Amino acid sequence: MLESLVCPVTHATLAYDAERQELVSKAAGLAFPIRGGIPIMLVDEARRLD
Repeated sequence: MLESLVCPVTHATLAYDAERQELVSKAAGLAFPIRGGIPIMLVDEARRLD
């Protein structure tokens, strides 16, 4: 399933961070949370990468 998801901002591929339960877009500098097994692909819900 992860292969079919892309960043909603850059359309780049995402990396899965199992420890934080996030999908990371290095291109956009954002990490999208996974809650209850469902990826939340909203920019407003994403965490900015430092």
